Amino acid sequence: MDKDRVKGTMDDAAGRVKRQVGEWTGNTNAQVEGAAQQVKGKVEKAVGQAKDAARDAQARHEADMEAEREREREYEKSHR
Repeated sequence: MDKDRVKGTMDDAAGRVKRQVGEWTGNTNAQVEGAAQQVKGKVEKAVGQAKDAARDAQARHEADMEAEREREREYEKSHR
């Protein structure tokens, strides 16, 4: 799991708490700051998910390439 996903989850949760406290106390500034922190957290999570997906795709590609190389080696062995 990418560190951005972890940080995003933490920012989202902290922003949600800050926004909720602002609603309970009538503090508009805290509500706005909390909402902004939630948005920041959601963006961080999305970035982390994209990084994870890219790493997974790269790993699958490398595994596929290695399997192809192995098939080629086996083919060459059997046709000597």
